[in-house]
Amino acid sequence: MIKGTELFVKALKAEGVDTLFAYPGGQAVDLFDALYDEHEIEMILPRHEQALIHAADGYARSTGKVGVCLVTSGPGATNLVTGIATANYDSVPLVCFTGQVPLGLMGNDAFQEVDIVGITRNICKYAVTVRKREDLGRIIKEAFYIARTGRPGPVVVDLPKDIQVAMGDEEYPEEVNIRGYKPNESVHVGQVKKAVSLLKKAKKPLFLLGGGVNIACANEDMKKLVELTGVPVITTIMGKGAIPTSHPLYMGNIGIHGSYATNHAVSECDVLFSIGTRFNDRITGKISEFAKNAKIIHIDIDSASISKNIVVDVPIVADAKLAVQKILEYASPLKIDAWVDRLKDWKQTYPITMERYEGLTPEKIIRYIAENYKRPIVATDVGQNQLWTTQFLELEGNRQLLTSGGLGTMGYGFPAAIGAKLGNPDADVFAISGDGGMQMNIQEFATAVALEIPLTLIVLNNGYLGNVRQWQQMLFDRRYSCTCLTYRRSCQHNCMDPNKKCPKYSPDFVKLAESYDAYGMRITDEKDIPKAFEFARSHKNAPTLLEFIIEREANVAPMVPVGNSLDNMIMEI
Repeated sequence: MIKGTELFVKALKAEGVDTLFAYPGGQAVDLFDALYDEHEIEMILPRHEQALIHAADGYARSTGKVGVCLVTSGPGATNLVTGIATANYDSVPLVCFTGQVPLGLMGNDAFQEVDIVGITRNICKYAVTVRKREDLGRIIKEAFYIARTGRPGPVVVDLPKDIQVAMGDEEYPEEVNIRGYKPNESVHVGQVKKAVSLLKKAKKPLFLLGGGVNIACANEDMKKLVELTGVPVITTIMGKGAIPTSHPLYMGNIGIHGSYATNHAVSECDVLFSIGTRFNDRITGKISEFAKNAKIIHIDIDSASISKNIVVDVPIVADAKLAVQKILEYASPLKIDAWVDRLKDWKQTYPITMERYEGLTPEKIIRYIAENYKRPIVATDVGQNQLWTTQFLELEGNRQLLTSGGLGTMGYGFPAAIGAKLGNPDADVFAISGDGGMQMNIQEFATAVALEIPLTLIVLNNGYLGNVRQWQQMLFDRRYSCTCLTYRRSCQHNCMDPNKKCPKYSPDFVKLAESYDAYGMRITDEKDIPKAFEFARSHKNAPTLLEFIIEREANVAPMVPVGNSLDNMIMEI
C-alpha cells in the first residue's frame, strides 16, 4: 500500500516522463514533495503557468513525446486554459495534472476551487477528476494513452488533495482498454484504390499537406510518394516541412497569405489530394470557390474533420503515415509535365519577397537563419512575425517549426522555444516574436537564465501590433485604434502617421534582457545581421535577445481579403 502521490511518481516514470513543467501551490504541494528526491525526472519551474504549458507544448512538438504539466488548483489551473486550447487546435499530446481541493469541499466555493474539468471539457481531448483512490493508476494510464493516440491532444487530470494522500494499491496498469475509444489503426484499401484511381486520371493533380503529415512522421514516405507520382505539393502553415521546402515539387504555403502559385494551383487543379488538414477558413478563402474544379480526396485520422468544412469525394479515415504507405503500393508515375511546369513558372514569376522595402527586413533576417544553421528549431509567436517566418523559413523536415496555428496564441513563441531547447539540447533553437507578443511572456527570461539555456530570441520591432495594424491600414483608412505601442495619452489618438515625433518606445528590450542576466543587442542596419547572430552564438549559458528595428508599416503580402476566393489576391500592400 502506497500513497497516491507515490503512485503518481511511479506512473510518470512508467510513462517515460523525463521532464515535468511544474508550478507549486497548496493543493499540489504533496505531489511536489513526492517528486523531491526523484532525479530521473527534471522539474522545470517557469515563471507563469501559461508559459509553463506553452513550454510543455514546445517540448512535445519538437520531440514527439507527451508534454507533462503539474500545477495547483484555482488560478494555477485556469492559467493553463489558453495553452490547453492551443494544444487542442494543433493536436499536441499533453497531460495536464491539476491539484484540487479535497472531495468534501468541492462545490462549496472553497479557497482556490474551480471546476477545471467543466472549464476545459470543450477545449481538450479528455478531462476527468479522480474521485476514488483505486482509480488513480488506471486514469493516469488512460490519460497518457488518450493524449498520444489517434488525433493527439491535451488531457486534463484533476487530483483532489485527499486522493493524493490516500493509501492504496501500488500497481500501475500495463495495458489500456477504454470502452468507446478505439483509435483507427488500419486503412480502408477500397478507399485507397478509389483515391489512386482518381489520381491516375488527373491532368492537374495537387497534394495539399497539413500538420497531420508532420505529426504522423510521414515525411519520408510522403517524399517517396511525391517523387514516384511527380505530383506537385502545397502545404498549410502547419504542414510546412512535410517534404523539404527545397524540393523541386514543393510550391509553397496555401491560404490568405499564400503564394500566387499555390493559391492559383488550388483554383485550377482537377484532383486535390489532401492529407492531414482540417480545411479551416485560413486556407480555404471563399468556400464555394475552393477547388471548385477538383475532385477532393481527404485523409485524416479524425473522422469528424472529414467533410466538416469542405465536402469531399473520397474520404479516408486513417493515420497519415499508414495511409501514405498503403498508397505507395498502388501509385505510379503520372504524365503531368505541362502542369508541373506551369506551377514552377508561377512560382518563379510571382515569388514572395520583401524587395519593395529597403534596408533591414524580416525576409533578410529569416533567410539568414535558413542559410547559416542546419536544421534549426524555430518557434514563432503570432502576428506578422509568424507569417513572415512561415513564408521565408526553409525547412528540411518536421519538428522544426513550432507555431500556434489553430488558436493563434500571442505569447506562445518564447516559452515554446524554451521547451524545445530542453528537449533538444544540441539543436539551434530560435524564438521569433513581435514586440507585442514578446511582452506577453517576457518573464520567462528568468526561467531561461536559471536553466542556462542558450537560445536566440528575435524580436521584430515595428512599434505596432502589426497584423491588426495591417488590417486597419487596408480596411479602416489607417485608423490605428489600440495597435500603436508607442502611444501616450498626449498623442490624442492621432496614430495615423508614424513619424519622428512619436514617443520613445517602451520597454528597452536590450536593457530588459540584461536585467534578467541575459544578453541583448539592437540592430538597425542590415549589414549588422551577421554580427548579431555571431553575438548570439558566443553565449553558451543564457539566452540572447536580438531586437531588429524594422519598417513600421511593413506588411505581409500577398493577401486574400476576407470573403474572397484564393485566386483573388492582393499582391502588394
